[in-house]
Amino acid sequence: MAATSSNPAFRNSPAFGTGIKPDAIIIPTADQLNEQFGRPSAGPAETGRMTYQDTIVKIIVSFGVLLIGAAIGWVVPVLAIPAAIAGLVLALVNTFKKQPSRALILTYAAVEGVFVGGISNFFNAQWDGIVPQAVFGTLGVVAVTLALFASGKVRASKRATKVFLVAIVGYAAFSLVNVVLMLTGVTSGMFGLRSIEIIPGVPLGAILGIFVVLLASYSLVLDFDSIKTGVERGAPSIFGWQAAFGIMVTVVWLYVEILRLIAIFRD
Repeated sequence: MAATSSNPAFRNSPAFGTGIKPDAIIIPTADQLNEQFGRPSAGPAETGRMTYQDTIVKIIVSFGVLLIGAAIGWVVPVLAIPAAIAGLVLALVNTFKKQPSRALILTYAAVEGVFVGGISNFFNAQWDGIVPQAVFGTLGVVAVTLALFASGKVRASKRATKVFLVAIVGYAAFSLVNVVLMLTGVTSGMFGLRSIEIIPGVPLGAILGIFVVLLASYSLVLDFDSIKTGVERGAPSIFGWQAAFGIMVTVVWLYVEILRLIAIFRD
């Protein structure tokens, strides 16, 4: 006689119980076996893996939340500064977090949207109609970059990425110094060092702005490449939110730079 397990988890389970009769076992027929083996294998969506469709949905949802926040920031522009600080903190948390968090990423989208709405209101008050110009400019850059990447004409490379990283660090250092000089009153121009004319009639901000737009475009290439790699390697679906976060950071950066570039040209 077979021994009975004293563990309730096994004794009460039909799979491990001792009361199963041989005639209770159901043997599938040949037709049933053929039907089971003929079924299509589970795709990435069924196995919880990243897909382009699922990632696109996450990106759309994230930008939807960002637009709602932008509407709030437009109505209450004074929230732009605290939103910028909160957005920076959330960006750092989401960047260094090992496992993506949908809640944190959507919170970042909402806060960053408030910042975008507030700063857009400020620029539009100084230069009427500048916001639609910046929006269409941003969409144009994103569309062209995506088309070039999809066609295979533009790809990320190790050498270009190294140059990109060095340029980003240099630009970040310049921006920090510029903000400090503006806050301390050392520079009198509205855009700080960017207002200095290195060539008669051509301010530094115009040349620098074009260069930074190119940097942001290459950052989009890196984002698209990361999504492509994640899908091909079968990364977990949760990392689609990380891709949405990366796209948001780059597009917001691109929008702000184009907004400022247009303002410098119109000024």
